[in-house]
Amino acid sequence: MKRIGLIGGMSWESTATYYQRINQQVNHQLGGLASADIVLHSLNFATIEALQHDGNWAALADILSDSAQQLEAAGADFLLICTNTMHKVAPAVTQSVSIPLLHIAQATGSALQRHQIRTVGLLGTRFTMEEDFYTSYLQDTFDMNVLIPTESERDTVHNVIYHQLCKGKIEAESKTAFIHIVDSLKKAGAEAVILGCTEIGLLIKPGDTSIPLFDTTLIHADSAVMESLCKT
Repeated sequence: MKRIGLIGGMSWESTATYYQRINQQVNHQLGGLASADIVLHSLNFATIEALQHDGNWAALADILSDSAQQLEAAGADFLLICTNTMHKVAPAVTQSVSIPLLHIAQATGSALQRHQIRTVGLLGTRFTMEEDFYTSYLQDTFDMNVLIPTESERDTVHNVIYHQLCKGKIEAESKTAFIHIVDSLKKAGAEAVILGCTEIGLLIKPGDTSIPLFDTTLIHADSAVMESLCKT
């Protein structure tokens, strides 16, 4: 079993889901009392959030690169950044270590491709929805058409993520709003919707909407299990 390195805490609410999912899936595969070999560095999200909204991505790249180096020194065989937004600095993190980084958009795009999805809606933070580091990855690597919500809908999604979900608050009104936004993306031509923030799966689930939801937290965690148990 390969040792999994997790850069977490962004927020800890979704990092807990990563930890639980990875261990559940390893146990499902191996049985008995088997669990995953994980090293986790959980960052202070208050520091990360402040730098995000200040636009100081260089400082964020340094913080995550330092975290990656610590995990490599702790024996991690590969890394995951347990958040979509911070994949904006994934190239810098990759360059800072000698072990692989499992990119969340790669795992998600592969899952969409297996389901023959070509046009997909994207929910996430404003950074993920509006900047091109995520949408371009999907477009360039998987030839996908990526749709994002309207400006007012993007405001709603972003604010719910930071002011509710990252604090563990699940509000019925917000769930209704997200379902409405998913319906709007469907009307715009989306065949499925990416839950492109690792907290959104805490709010809406498959079965809540009329089109498939691809939860990046679960997809990314499952890709880590596959890599960890891979014999080659």
